[in-house]
Amino acid sequence: MTINEFQKKLLAEAVEMGFEEAEVYYKKSESFRVMIFKGEIDSYETSEEGGLGFRGLYNGKMGYAYTEKIEESSIAFLIDSAKANADVLDEDDGTDIFEGSETYTKHDFYSEELAQVPTLKKIELIKSIEAKVFAYDPRIVTLNYCMLQDFSEERVMANNKGLSLNEKQNGLIIYISAVVKDGEEMKTGSFSKMTRDFNELDADTIAKEVAEEALSNLGEQSIPTRKYPIIMRHDASASLLAAFTPIFSAENTQKGQSLLKGKVGEKIAAETFTLLDDPSHPDAIAGSNFDGEGVATQKRAIVSNGTLETLLHNRKTAKKDGVKTTGHARKPSYKSTLTIAPLNMYIAPGNKSKEELIASIEEGVFITSLAGLHSGVSTVSGDFSIAATGFHIKGGKIASAVKQMTIAGNFFGFLKDIEEVGADLKFMPGGYGSPSLVVKELSVTVD
Repeated sequence: MTINEFQKKLLAEAVEMGFEEAEVYYKKSESFRVMIFKGEIDSYETSEEGGLGFRGLYNGKMGYAYTEKIEESSIAFLIDSAKANADVLDEDDGTDIFEGSETYTKHDFYSEELAQVPTLKKIELIKSIEAKVFAYDPRIVTLNYCMLQDFSEERVMANNKGLSLNEKQNGLIIYISAVVKDGEEMKTGSFSKMTRDFNELDADTIAKEVAEEALSNLGEQSIPTRKYPIIMRHDASASLLAAFTPIFSAENTQKGQSLLKGKVGEKIAAETFTLLDDPSHPDAIAGSNFDGEGVATQKRAIVSNGTLETLLHNRKTAKKDGVKTTGHARKPSYKSTLTIAPLNMYIAPGNKSKEELIASIEEGVFITSLAGLHSGVSTVSGDFSIAATGFHIKGGKIASAVKQMTIAGNFFGFLKDIEEVGADLKFMPGGYGSPSLVVKELSVTVD
């Protein structure tokens, strides 16, 4: 039974069995991952996951069910399970099925050329990168990670209101972490790269970036514990943004779990700060033309020059706030109920290079990576205290690596203290992007 045949029959039978509205959401994911260690394959994994979620309005309540089996016998199971699920709900929560947007963009997130690259060629590339990293400098002693992963995903959505949507996406991710040793000092440095264009991956360039990142952390020095002007490198800034993304969710403001409640239209950040969500950004690996409810996605300004323009909404939260949905309903899996999340959220870049930003600081700290983000942040208060690695800036130049630091502050204060925004926008694999940022000051504690 094809997915199209299955969904048509399921929707028709659901209506016959008393469902006022019904929706089918199918998702299939495939991935391949290889880890290399000293020229040999350390691990090799392939995975395939897929299934179908059914959502239907029964006696005014929304019921859910899912299955991995796309076969005739699953239809009755889904209908009965969704009915039972709806019956146990206390009340109608106002959720309904979406009939569809007027128009949808048709961005293509699938590279047929990438899909045709032989697995052997991908393995040869990651082996070559590992060899070149080791050859770069004798102080490189091992690689904690040397991984290549590719993935593909297909989504199909249909309902009894005439909506019928489908799309595919794929991509490739490389992640490498190198360990360097000089005397008794040992340091690590990591690198990630994501693309849909296999031909842009150059082993020499990647090996150099990995090696230089790790080697730069040698020669660490201690600095006094106090507040410093901060440059948050693009990847560290993107990680911090990802950790605090829940503050922009309308669901959280409605639950009293975000201090942005009632702040739409107000200044919440510096003039230099503009936050966008673009589901079709060419530099990001994820993308979609429709959200988890079938609403057409589009590029949106969340914050414009410091002013909060909108929160992230699905149709339920939008109805509650009396606004239009922003197309941010998310179904991470066919098993999932609807949540709210951005797709490609990023801080808009400025004009200055990272080098120009560093040159503008007489004394400060250049943060290159953050750790402990899940335990060290409070998305309710905005407070954070997290481990960081980075460099001491003196006289507008990098002076030395700094011993393990802890940086502390408040994210809402951080947004207001952004003084400069760099031009070096880069995306992380999770879909968050940022250029390097100059921040007035943060507390820096050196262990």
